[in-house]
Amino acid sequence: MTSRTLALLLLGLAAAATLRPYAVAALRRETAAPQILKSATEVVTVDAQVLEKKTGRPVDSLMRGDLEVYEDGTRQQLTYFSQDTLPLSVVLLFDLTDSVRPVLKQLANGALDALQHLKPEDEVAVMVYAASAQLLQDFTTDRTLAVAAIRRASEMKSKEAAFFNEGVFQASAEATKTKIPNSRRVIIWLTDNVPNFPSEEIRQRYGKSIAAGSLHTEKDAMRELFDTDTSVTALLERSALSDFSTATINDNPLFAPVRSMYPPGDVYKYADETGGQVMKAGRAEVSGKLANLIGAIRTRYTLAYVANVNRPDGHFCTIKLKLTPGLEKREEKLVIRAKRGYYRHQGATQTASSPPAL
Repeated sequence: MTSRTLALLLLGLAAAATLRPYAVAALRRETAAPQILKSATEVVTVDAQVLEKKTGRPVDSLMRGDLEVYEDGTRQQLTYFSQDTLPLSVVLLFDLTDSVRPVLKQLANGALDALQHLKPEDEVAVMVYAASAQLLQDFTTDRTLAVAAIRRASEMKSKEAAFFNEGVFQASAEATKTKIPNSRRVIIWLTDNVPNFPSEEIRQRYGKSIAAGSLHTEKDAMRELFDTDTSVTALLERSALSDFSTATINDNPLFAPVRSMYPPGDVYKYADETGGQVMKAGRAEVSGKLANLIGAIRTRYTLAYVANVNRPDGHFCTIKLKLTPGLEKREEKLVIRAKRGYYRHQGATQTASSPPAL
């Protein structure tokens, strides 16, 4: 389910026969799945994951009464609650830098097994990026097509800079082309978290005919994630080359002024702002880690409420999820990962994940 203009219609058990197959299971979780109609009603959806603080293990046993949602400090009435009910629209985004490509080759070998952890109705698109992004496979439920695209990606080479923000922006834009209404949009990103920034020096070094200002910024990419209701998860692979690049460029104070003017992007920031997760993965274990990451996505909860706080167009509405009093006393200390809010738009509710300062 997305957070564009919606009308939340709960028809109870009598409407179960008209629900999508994947929504019927939600009836066992105290609620019926929402139907989408064109309406002025503003419905906000929140995709959230609850983890044990000590172990990082997902908590998949919560019920509707275990979570409270607040918008701009005002508690909202939940109208929908489910777990692993809505299908996934996953954009696999691969970094083509030299330090990541060997891991991509390993991933290609085990990609089919990893993708089997998706449900049959889940769809996958495959993209790669360096200085620009390229779509290798649009959304499909055919796993063989997705695996073939991953194998093509593993054979590609690039000597260009890796512009994180452009890759994330284009992947988020691709997520809007989903073929499944009401799906949860997720970017699964394989990277070493060593980006470049779109400065004139970088453009000249790589000989790219990129017009000044044509690359999307971190702010552009983050806003696109907000407006498309897309979360970012990542497989983080680090190598000696990654550490060297970080020390010589990204952590070098000489580059600080350029980084300040053109934030290069950071995998942890993108994940934190959208409520996603970063999982470290070495070359030998990358396929298994992808399967684990898909499994973790499956444990996420989907909540919805009708916004009852009037705000002007463009206002950033903060969202805060809390555990109900006493829950943390019954279990280990828990951590909630979720988007942090949304920007209000005329005639539509766009869920978001970042404060308005971005």
